[in-house]
Amino acid sequence: MTSRVLHVAHRAGNDLQRLALATGSDLVEADVHLFRGRLEIRHTKTMGPLPWMWDRWYVVPAGAPRLSLSELVAALPDGPRLMLDLKGWHPWLGRRVAAAMAVLAPGVPYVVCSRHWRMLDAFDGLPHVDVVHSVRSRSELARLERRLAGRRSWGVAVHRELLARMDVPHLLRTVDVLLTWPVNTPQVLQTVIGHGANAVISDDLEPSALSR
Repeated sequence: MTSRVLHVAHRAGNDLQRLALATGSDLVEADVHLFRGRLEIRHTKTMGPLPWMWDRWYVVPAGAPRLSLSELVAALPDGPRLMLDLKGWHPWLGRRVAAAMAVLAPGVPYVVCSRHWRMLDAFDGLPHVDVVHSVRSRSELARLERRLAGRRSWGVAVHRELLARMDVPHLLRTVDVLLTWPVNTPQVLQTVIGHGANAVISDDLEPSALSR
């Protein structure tokens, strides 16, 4: 079992400048999309035929440079492990990521997570890959126990709003790590630790703040 609070640098892997500042974190998160056969690192989403990509608060031209998985792996600093968050609905994304990482970083430990749990099946039998099931909604939470039955999962990542609805001690008998997000202030940190979370996904907290 994990005995300290792990720090995940939220989306730090999506930008090489932020990546360089994440050396004190345990994990560096990056969002992976499969687009026209290419594994891209970004949180923005395509807009069909429109020449734009969007996130919640902004749009960018679709022709703007996009970071590739290979570029990210080459730039990863010593220390933190990579945590790849599989995005979108492409049915082959998990298999493509597993195959690419076998070439880019053979045998190097990393973490893979997704709300689209079937994508995670591609990492079964890979002892150097830790699998995290992500949960954002009550309906996903209701299905989680059935999904985890008989499966290897290192951790579960849940939005902090769901923590109060969970039987955390029961979950931590099944997985090693309960991650939660967003955790960006010391006050929220103490709240989620009180609920039993032992890993936090943060944009702003310094890793040194997580000592307990």
